[in-house]
Amino acid sequence: MDLGLDGKACAITGASRGIGREVAERLCAEGASVLLVARSADALAHAAQECGLAGGRAEPLALDVTAPDAGERILAAAAASFGQLDVLVNNAGTAKWRPLDEVPDDDWQEAWELNVMAPMRAMRAAAPPMAERGWGRIVNVSSTAAKRPSALMPEYSVAKAAELSLSRLFADRYAGDGVLVNAVCPGPTRSELWMAEGGLLDQSKQVGGHSSREEALETAGAKRPIGRLAEVEEIADAIVFLCSERASYVAGAAWSVDGGTVQVII
Repeated sequence: MDLGLDGKACAITGASRGIGREVAERLCAEGASVLLVARSADALAHAAQECGLAGGRAEPLALDVTAPDAGERILAAAAASFGQLDVLVNNAGTAKWRPLDEVPDDDWQEAWELNVMAPMRAMRAAAPPMAERGWGRIVNVSSTAAKRPSALMPEYSVAKAAELSLSRLFADRYAGDGVLVNAVCPGPTRSELWMAEGGLLDQSKQVGGHSSREEALETAGAKRPIGRLAEVEEIADAIVFLCSERASYVAGAAWSVDGGTVQVII
């Protein structure tokens, strides 16, 4: 299937690893030019080099997406490298497990800045010029926790729910101008966020009292109707489709890509 992404100019936040990096590589393979955005310059440079081997073109931008001017800087970097920005994927994010009464105020604010203010600023910068040209795609990577709050990720759940509302507001505002804004809500995924040492898998092992990582992983997978955690590639495929010409009548959606975890009809 031709996704119509050849020559499109894209930007992805949180692109140095995990889902973001996989999306960048898939977009490059489709012939797109991709700006990879993340904080770590070294990891980002390596990711951009690897993604560029897939085809297209990859350029790194070391940037903290919570900076007040991050949206303008992403847009300017894309314009400088590619001439314009056609596709924006707001993917940067992180999470940790702990109960509601152990989350300090600073962490509530950090979750809000990363999951709401950062994508808002990026969309606020990117959407108007897309609208002027009559074409654009924006995908916000939210979470199943946005639809069904996780008791062990409270500040993350609340911020991700707000991100879905933000996504819908921008979708309603810009759909008539040809800029289609959507969200994807992944469930637990075998990315670095879960699988790296000290990540969510190790945290779930500790909280659940499991004897090994393998037992914790099996237990986490068994909670999904599909029987396992997602692979990074499976989440990336849904995101890339929403970035494409093929997703020409999808706007304001919040796609669950979670193996049936959140049992709601939405």
